[in-house]
Amino acid sequence: MVVSTLLFAVLWTFVKDLSQRYPVYEVTFFRNFFALLPVMLMLAARGSWGMLRVRRIAGHVWRAVIGVTAMVLGFLSYHLMPLADAVAISFMSPLLITALSVPLLGERVGLHRWAAVLVGFVGVLIIVDPGRGMLTPGVLVALASAAATALAMITIRQLNKSDPPLAIVFYFTVFSSIFTALPLPFLWVTPSGADWVKLVVMGLTGGIGQYFMTRAFGLAPAAVVSPFNYAGLLWATLFGWILWNEVPQPHVLGGAVIVIASGLYILYRETRKERPADMAG
Repeated sequence: MVVSTLLFAVLWTFVKDLSQRYPVYEVTFFRNFFALLPVMLMLAARGSWGMLRVRRIAGHVWRAVIGVTAMVLGFLSYHLMPLADAVAISFMSPLLITALSVPLLGERVGLHRWAAVLVGFVGVLIIVDPGRGMLTPGVLVALASAAATALAMITIRQLNKSDPPLAIVFYFTVFSSIFTALPLPFLWVTPSGADWVKLVVMGLTGGIGQYFMTRAFGLAPAAVVSPFNYAGLLWATLFGWILWNEVPQPHVLGGAVIVIASGLYILYRETRKERPADMAG
């Protein structure tokens, strides 16, 4: 999971760099298209082509629509604002997943987790700092991306009931490549030789990172694996500082600590909610 988190941070860095010269849709297309190679290698190595016969292909199309929306908005936020700030806002997604799981999945959320969600949203408000005019277009795009990501994760939970995880990854990669290819005739900018290399590496990094994440969740409980996701903020801060001299403001770091703590507490409560004696949620 540590390797996966680092690879995704490298991916975000490539996205921020490339989106300064190419349309976000084009960058998103190459991220998904070149990610197909490691995904297909995973299927071939496992001899798992049969798992691609899924029951709910329409669900996979919908997951791709929501996922592409989240990805495009997320990539755009990396372009519009400091990388660490955008990543910090993205950590709002677990809070939204908890809140949306009640109406969309019929799950029960107890008082403890609702309190953590509310505290987490306070952390988000500290990050975006609307009272000081910090509610910029980049912040709004990052918030929209976090909301779309939460919806995508809810959809994945629903698909997991009938389809294997690798099939979900495969169909997302295929459909998202198709969807992001549609506007390319109108937005295409021919990459330079060096940028072609970056685009290929970016896509491969995304696919390999997805593989390591999938393996991590298969080898260890979510309660052990998931907290490592938050290390992405450390990598994003480091890369943003080295490459673009971006240093997060104190209110961003303070708000991020609150959001991360809330997310970890929600994860802790979720690992206990299946115990019959735990009735607080």
